[in-house]
Amino acid sequence: MTALCALEAIADGGALAVEGADAPLVLVRRGEEVWAYRNRCPHFSVPLDYRPGEFSTYRGQVLMCAHHSALFRFEDGHCIEGPCAGSRLEAVPVRVLERRVMLL
Repeated sequence: MTALCALEAIADGGALAVEGADAPLVLVRRGEEVWAYRNRCPHFSVPLDYRPGEFSTYRGQVLMCAHHSALFRFEDGHCIEGPCAGSRLEAVPVRVLERRVMLL
């Protein structure tokens, strides 16, 4: 396992850009739960952030692609609205261990 960041580095209800083993990742957090996805929208394979490391989230529930406003649920990366509705972000396995987010 590789440590990506401290849990507190991710705002509750927010997102954080980190480097994964082979690709840029976005971590999203709700309370003590964290999910990781490749920082790539399935619509046009563009990064999800509107500026490097700056993401839009809504009510700690969804992550929005900055380029076409697709909305992805935190817990499963499923696109619930936008041009790629029904598709998913590419999940990357992580877990929180001793308040550190670990890449599995």
